Amino acid sequence: MLKPMLKLIFVFVLVVANSVMANELPTLCSRDRNVNEFTVLSYHEIAAKGETLNSTYTVTPENFEEQIRFLIDNGYHFVSVDDILEYRKNKRPLLDKAVLLTFDDGYQSVYENAFPIIKKYKIPTVVAVVGSWLKSKERVDFDGHMIDRSKFLSKEEIKEMISSGLVEIASHTYALHKGIVGNPQGNKLPAVKAREWLEDKETYESERSYEKRVHDDLLQSATFLKNYTEQRPRVIVWPYGYYNKKATKIAEKLGMFIGLTLDDGSNTKNTPLNALRRILVEGKMDIADLKLAMAIRDANFTDDARATKAAHIDLDYIYDEDLQQREKNLDALLDRINNLGVNTVYLQAFGDPDANGAADFVYFANRHVPMRADFFNRVSWQIKTRTQVSRVYAWMPMIAWQLPAENPASKDMVVTLQVDPTHLNMGYPRLSPFSARAQKVIKEIYEDLAKSTFIDGILFHDDVTLSDYEDDSKAARAQYKKWGLSQSVNGIRADKVQFAKWTKLKTEYLDDFAMELAQILRDEQPGIKTARNLYAQVALDENAKEWYAQSLSESIKKYDYTAIMAMPYMEQAENHIEFYNNIVKHVKEDECGLERTVMELQSVDWRKNSEPISSKELSQTIEHLYNLGVHHIAYYPDNLYKNVPNVDVIREDFAKKDLRMYDLTQSFTTPNN
Repeated sequence: MLKPMLKLIFVFVLVVANSVMANELPTLCSRDRNVNEFTVLSYHEIAAKGETLNSTYTVTPENFEEQIRFLIDNGYHFVSVDDILEYRKNKRPLLDKAVLLTFDDGYQSVYENAFPIIKKYKIPTVVAVVGSWLKSKERVDFDGHMIDRSKFLSKEEIKEMISSGLVEIASHTYALHKGIVGNPQGNKLPAVKAREWLEDKETYESERSYEKRVHDDLLQSATFLKNYTEQRPRVIVWPYGYYNKKATKIAEKLGMFIGLTLDDGSNTKNTPLNALRRILVEGKMDIADLKLAMAIRDANFTDDARATKAAHIDLDYIYDEDLQQREKNLDALLDRINNLGVNTVYLQAFGDPDANGAADFVYFANRHVPMRADFFNRVSWQIKTRTQVSRVYAWMPMIAWQLPAENPASKDMVVTLQVDPTHLNMGYPRLSPFSARAQKVIKEIYEDLAKSTFIDGILFHDDVTLSDYEDDSKAARAQYKKWGLSQSVNGIRADKVQFAKWTKLKTEYLDDFAMELAQILRDEQPGIKTARNLYAQVALDENAKEWYAQSLSESIKKYDYTAIMAMPYMEQAENHIEFYNNIVKHVKEDECGLERTVMELQSVDWRKNSEPISSKELSQTIEHLYNLGVHHIAYYPDNLYKNVPNVDVIREDFAKKDLRMYDLTQSFTTPNN
């Protein structure tokens, strides 16, 4: 069975708990600082234990009513879709602490066990049904398991619920609540988003075929429900929480302009109606869990508030030309990740076999760069479904691409006038970000990544940089003219005022291009987070802004996370503790600096033949950073074959963060508090 997007956040409870107990909110570091307007709850089955199709998401009738009573007794008010529309369209105020109740899949137990409670408390409710399941006469293919049709709502039960005036029926698609083969390895991936792998043709379905498949299904769903219930659906509930811009537009054209997801976060005035966020209620949730989940939404905290514990992994280490060995390596990686206790993985999506810093190939199907193997999607999906990791980031270059010679854009390279021995100079071959031709190629690579993989974030490589002697290409000179600057790097460098303006504009230009690429990814996977590697010197030396066209402050503002390469051996720092202290000191100077910064540590010393950093030193460093108030820590590289870093040590070190939070939040999570 496919593993749904689990977006219920039981994390960062230290800040939430302390702030709630003190009757005040902490500094809100969410990108959207508006108040939560309403919360949407996602239930599935309401049934007794032993009578369920999927116990993970089944709530007993007793617990369901207890949760309803808790919400009512604590000032929450249930609202309808119409109430939300009246608020959004006509500014009619919603009731305080508004809650929309929803049920997915259309189980018969909703009628039998939930509907009496819905009527008892007069609760407006949305019930999402799968058309093909309702149409079936005897058996339903439920994620590969054949289930008796009686386990789902009958036509008479649906009509009775509708006639109560409390229940609205939504589309859960006609037949897309399933997995389809989404890669050559045979992974079953959510049908709404995945491009189907056509094994007989050894290729993916075309974009035209994909759009037609989604359109035809949603049209069939809308038509079926109109005939079945005498009401055309206006709400689409996306199976497993996966959707994209194309699917959303198709649904809107068919009249389903309200979309319910499992995205993380609150529903503020900036949350579109076609992508409303929900809390996924699991069977194991008790009142304390629900209380915490509601408090997190009311405070508008998001997944950004979690303590990141990340392993930065080279896919090159896992790849093998032998398919069987490749799968054995993957199994070993999954075991290691589970043992590490990390919650985030930065996963390499490209390869650089000649080690010149530019990507020669990638691990996903695309239009421009050779593909070593169609392997990234396989690995990322296995990590997401077979480990505790909640976020997989694709680690990708932005401009450091070594395109095939026949690609015209391969000639549009960054031109470096000279190097300055007083500071580190970027030696990577890079495409000029000022070249429209190069930009188009890069955007299409990212578009292909988005379509062919399932990821939660993008980590931009350390190539998002231009030195103080770059870029003097023809395309760059044309851009400088538009900026009102001299049309050569030498001319700009000769004028202090121009030089300062040039540094600022280059920095903004690179970051803005990164945001464009992120938006391309979000069109396909709306919840994607952004992270970027930042050189430590940028966080330590004010002059480094000029050397790299990077800014710590601007990076913290624009990216969800800034992963500072806090690597003292690489930087040849004499005093490592002072090195870390100074970085953290400057991070703290920016609003939300600690919340949006990852300290990325080195696990080996590259200057000594990649000799491993001792476990004792790594542990002491992590402990020291936590004591300084750092929330987010990553390390690079991870070598599963040499157990670098030591798995037992890392697991214990990362666990300390959770233990500290847990110890300080017991009173908050006690139901009677």
